[in-house]
Amino acid sequence: MRFTKMHGAGNDYIYVDCLKRPQPEDPSRLAKRVSDRHFGIGGDGLVLICPSEIADARMRMFNSDGSESEMCGNALRCMGKYLFDRGLRTNKTLRIETAAGVVTLDLDVADGRVRQVRVDMGVPILQPDLIPTTLPGNSSPRGGAVVDAELRLGAEKLQVTCVSMGNPHCVTFVDEVTDHWVLDIGPRIENDPHFPNRTNAEFAQVISPTEVRMRVWERGTGETLACGSGACAVCVAGALSGRTGRKVLVRLPGGDLELHWADDEHVYLTGPAVEVFNAELTTDNGLERMPSPSGTVPKAGLGPVLG
Repeated sequence: MRFTKMHGAGNDYIYVDCLKRPQPEDPSRLAKRVSDRHFGIGGDGLVLICPSEIADARMRMFNSDGSESEMCGNALRCMGKYLFDRGLRTNKTLRIETAAGVVTLDLDVADGRVRQVRVDMGVPILQPDLIPTTLPGNSSPRGGAVVDAELRLGAEKLQVTCVSMGNPHCVTFVDEVTDHWVLDIGPRIENDPHFPNRTNAEFAQVISPTEVRMRVWERGTGETLACGSGACAVCVAGALSGRTGRKVLVRLPGGDLELHWADDEHVYLTGPAVEVFNAELTTDNGLERMPSPSGTVPKAGLGPVLG
């Protein structure tokens, strides 16, 4: 099985081209095995690049725990780079089908290669039952939206804002983003019964009305270096609660993302897309690295991945 390792602001996935090849028989199991950073390839999950009857391609995304997710802004940017850099699609505007709908990508190209991508992430969903969350909406400017609602986790009492960008997010603004918030509180929010489909948990520190520092505990994966849809949710939550404007720079451990909740109500996400290497899982479960468009990389060994 040939694959490509790519990342967007450190949010890394293993990409498998299924445009002309069959999809893996059990992508959930495969995602768990290849995502392991000690006994597998290592990544935040698995992305299948599939044919689409309604768009340029279709993205199927699996978290490192094997669960399938609806949306990932960072993975979408990398998928756009994969398609363009290999000449599989030649337009600088691409449409990608996801489980959350069709998303438009605008590619920033230099010297025949994609450097960064702007993703139209669509209109945020604020209606509680569609996020979904059982937390009640309040009398925010977006009547019914869950803005600075109280969430109790044992002795902890949080103020949270809930947003769906095709996948659920729970945003907490804090004075300082620490390990306690992300590693202790994050998994508790993910699995709290107020979120029937579980949720991603973002923790954001406002630096100024145009700049935010953020870390994220991703549903089905744990902490990642970046989360594109999570950054969108923080942008929306900041504007809804009056903490920020509608255009912000979100600083994550893996890099910076530019967000704009525009007048058309769509959220636009701009950030880098980087190819790390190409490789092939051979029949004996070894790993033989293949030449990539950016150059040739040496061979390397890998223990059992698919066994």
